[in-house]
Amino acid sequence: MRVYVPLTLPALAEAHKTGELGSGPFVAYAVTPALREWYVSEDVEELEYAALGQAALASLRRLAADPGAARRRVVVAVDVPDGAASAGRDRGPHPSVPGEVTVASSVPLAKAAAVHIDADDAEQDVAAAAQALAAADGGDDDAQSVVDGADDHELLWYATQEIPNLVGRGA
Repeated sequence: MRVYVPLTLPALAEAHKTGELGSGPFVAYAVTPALREWYVSEDVEELEYAALGQAALASLRRLAADPGAARRRVVVAVDVPDGAASAGRDRGPHPSVPGEVTVASSVPLAKAAAVHIDADDAEQDVAAAAQALAAADGGDDDAQSVVDGADDHELLWYATQEIPNLVGRGA
């Protein structure tokens, strides 16, 4: 099963240093029945893109909680055994996030298939989105438009061999 793990650049650097994604149970995103129902598509690539988008939003939430992190969303795509991830977790203020799964234990970073990171030109919009996130969660439509503006930037694809360069130069 392919899961998409939301991170920040400092978290990616830590994963690179330790060789592990997550510690113990951690949240990721995948094509689940709830995501299929929410996205309403049978195209697997579209569904995986939707799961990647959910992980990008979760990465934005991590950025909002870490003001010192570079303002770039980071998502690691990794394949885990089918039984390693389970859906249906009820957590925090967003209990029904389509595609959210819990991965039972840490995963070797070496199992990653790719890394997706915002380009340089996304930083300003991502920074504004991270700042507006709390207001958007509170129902502010203008703030939601700012958060949605981050989605105007496609995450770039990087091979896992590029991780040392990404974390070394701050992507």
